[in-house]
Amino acid sequence: MLYPVAIELGDENHAYGVIVPDIAGCFSAGDTMEEALESTKEAIASHIEILVGDGEKIPAPTDIKNYINNDEYKGLVFAVVDVDLTHLMGGAEKINITLPKKLLKEIDRIVASNPKYKSRSGFLADVSLEKVIRL
Repeated sequence: MLYPVAIELGDENHAYGVIVPDIAGCFSAGDTMEEALESTKEAIASHIEILVGDGEKIPAPTDIKNYINNDEYKGLVFAVVDVDLTHLMGGAEKINITLPKKLLKEIDRIVASNPKYKSRSGFLADVSLEKVIRL
């Protein structure tokens, strides 16, 4: 899932602070931009894990455009972090599906050019999770 984040730029004396606008109360920081973004991924996953444990819905990521001109985030820099939430959906279960040949070829093309999916199953799980969260 691609979540937009707002970043308060640090300097040699201050860390980079990160706000996750789509997830109330989710914040993070890091001494470098890379550390801040990596710790933000962990913060999002942990925050959502608690929500799921409490029976809450996973907050759907929104378009970054919703925040860029918002006065609440004035002076902050925006980025998007990719957070894998499939581990929160329970253990894996093998299924048998039937897809049109052309669709399967397109899925394989996407998987081959995007190592984050790792497999057809990874792609289908990721795309399905996005759809389920947005319902």
